[in-house]
Amino acid sequence: MSKINIYVCEALKFLNNITFEVKSVILKYFVSLLSLLFLFSCKNEEKNTSTTQISEGNPVEIKYAKGFSIEEFNGYSIVKVHNPWPNSDLDLTYLLIEENTKIPEDLQYDQKIQLPVKEVVVTSTTHIPALEALQVENKLTGFPGLDYISSKKTRKLINSGKIKELGKNENINTEVLIDLQPDVVIGFAIDGNNKTFENIQKTGIPVVFNADWVEEEPLGKAEWIKFMGAFFGKTAEATNIFEQIENDYLVAKELAKTSEKQPTVIGGSMYKDQWYMPYGNSWQARFIGEANANYLYKETEGSGSLALSFENVLEKAQNADFWISTGQFTTYTQLLNESRHYEQFKAVQEKKVYSVSLVEGQTGGVLYFELGPQRPDLILKDLISIFHPNLLPDYERVFFKALKN
Repeated sequence: MSKINIYVCEALKFLNNITFEVKSVILKYFVSLLSLLFLFSCKNEEKNTSTTQISEGNPVEIKYAKGFSIEEFNGYSIVKVHNPWPNSDLDLTYLLIEENTKIPEDLQYDQKIQLPVKEVVVTSTTHIPALEALQVENKLTGFPGLDYISSKKTRKLINSGKIKELGKNENINTEVLIDLQPDVVIGFAIDGNNKTFENIQKTGIPVVFNADWVEEEPLGKAEWIKFMGAFFGKTAEATNIFEQIENDYLVAKELAKTSEKQPTVIGGSMYKDQWYMPYGNSWQARFIGEANANYLYKETEGSGSLALSFENVLEKAQNADFWISTGQFTTYTQLLNESRHYEQFKAVQEKKVYSVSLVEGQTGGVLYFELGPQRPDLILKDLISIFHPNLLPDYERVFFKALKN
């Protein structure tokens, strides 16, 4: 029995025990009170029927990436980015919502993005391969630093005028961007002080942070394609693409283990008086280890690059079998013009120095920095073919090429 019915019954019992005159007076007040109670009850019922309750969503499986999560609901998704820049200790929540979808009134979020996203601005070349893999590169309307984009597919769109130049990443031309009125800007940040993104958000254009670059696990970086897929209603497609990359990577990793030899490797290069080498816990160093090679600085840990004196590197790594450089050198002539001291290294003497700088796009962008994070399977195969050529005898390397004479 409802509370209102109980009140009515008790009131009627009370009325039976009093005089007619008193009864008539009380009855008037009783009717008025009863009307108010029923009106209040109806309003409550109306409010309850229009409020959407928070239900449990369907989490998208994230196997390697630590920086984001996706939970799908009926008509909307919640995407969370954890620690969008180093040492941020921050979670950002993005609501991706389809048209005419009701959401819980108490749902909290930092930015709301209306789906489907029809026009997008991205700010890192590492975002381009995911757009292409998802076949939504035609939705890209603006980018800061178009010359850095290497992909032939996206360069065709640039050359046809479909993608606008937005200046430099650290100083985006906000006037041009605002004129474009994209549905969302997908950015990245070194720290939390980005006035440009703050100004863009003030105009009503949502800005979300893609933190793929913070991931240290090779497959973790690649898994951010699921993050990109969520904005285009293509989470399932993104998952399928990632699973193929994951499978190819793991197969290559197992292949590398079959080699009994484990060559020694160094990386980096000199800048002024310091040799900058990847730390042992870095993204680059992990590839060397998983290609079954011995990175001579694998015990080191840190962020950024390890800075060493030339003498330190010469003492420890003079006889390294391979030198895997991501520096600017493309020929041995350039290398030795920079410093004749490089001649003392076994890898230079035996012409076993490899660089990613030889594979460039039409306007000078280095393909490795664009496509590499999305395709760790190709990086790993490149390195296996260098360290263990007998395992992949017919493989044509994508990123790493031997220095020219």
